[in-house]
Amino acid sequence: MSNEHIVKQYDADLENIRTRVLQMGGLVEQQIIKAMEGLAEGDLQLIEQTIDNDQQVNRLEVELDEACTHIIARRQPTAVDLRMVMMVIKTITDLERVGDEAKKIAKMAKSIHGADLSLMPHIELRHMVDTTIDMLRKALDAFARLDLTATAQVVRQDMEVDAEFKAIMRQLITFMMEDPRTITRSLDLLFIAKSIERIGDHAKNISEYVIYMAKGRDVRHIGLEAIEREVAG
Repeated sequence: MSNEHIVKQYDADLENIRTRVLQMGGLVEQQIIKAMEGLAEGDLQLIEQTIDNDQQVNRLEVELDEACTHIIARRQPTAVDLRMVMMVIKTITDLERVGDEAKKIAKMAKSIHGADLSLMPHIELRHMVDTTIDMLRKALDAFARLDLTATAQVVRQDMEVDAEFKAIMRQLITFMMEDPRTITRSLDLLFIAKSIERIGDHAKNISEYVIYMAKGRDVRHIGLEAIEREVAG
């Protein structure tokens, strides 16, 4: 086999992995959307579908993990290519966890709609969900294009989601203190809000991996201002 053919096959393997990561990203995004629609509408069929589809997310993670292992073992990538493979391994772990959070939301939705809804606190989660989905889309777009433009914005949005989660938590605590009968449903909603907040964390992680891939620097734990300087530089 010629060296040129080997190089072309190697490039094709890397591109195939990148494509499948984006496929996995699209799947977990739909999982979030379906879980929240199931919660809002009480659609038990949609809720069950979301729970069942988590197996597809898990299968993709295993397949991609194996593909990355094979590339490392057979191709022995160096420098930029090795960073790309490592970025993929970390990204699919975060995507799988996003899928887990969507499954948790669906399970909570099932519990909520199987009980008395008269004591359900009225909490607005839509804005928080829309923000985290936007974060995930931007992170995956940055992954696809290796474009750092939106990465710092995702980190900033994560801070907004964290603040929104704390505000929702305070509202739910108020509901529980004013009427103890709302405690069970309030806790369910608190767990859902926490899952949404965690999805934002995973989107932020993926953005940080993209910066590592492009710049060769680990930007975890260095703060938003330092990340913005890194991206701008």
